[in-house]
Amino acid sequence: MNSLIILIDNIIYLYSIVLIVNIVLSWLTTFDIINISNRFVYAVLEASYKLTDPLLNPIRRVMPNIGGLDFSPVILFLLLGFLRNLLREYGLGLL
Repeated sequence: MNSLIILIDNIIYLYSIVLIVNIVLSWLTTFDIINISNRFVYAVLEASYKLTDPLLNPIRRVMPNIGGLDFSPVILFLLLGFLRNLLREYGLGLL
């Protein structure tokens, strides 16, 4: 059971990293620092969108943009941190 809790915790951690990559790449494309006509950049950006949008879209539907800013990644980070804390609490404090 402990291995399963550690595996879930690591998956949540890796998903958080993918979410950070998604945020940074979206900022870089918005400010025209990187060009999405580059195949590698487009592939990484598309993969990060496909991984993060299924969890971000329900948050975006509930929470409106405030001043043109999207705070859904912040809410998702809070939820992921809450899940990791629950795993640590109920996982007998092994993590």
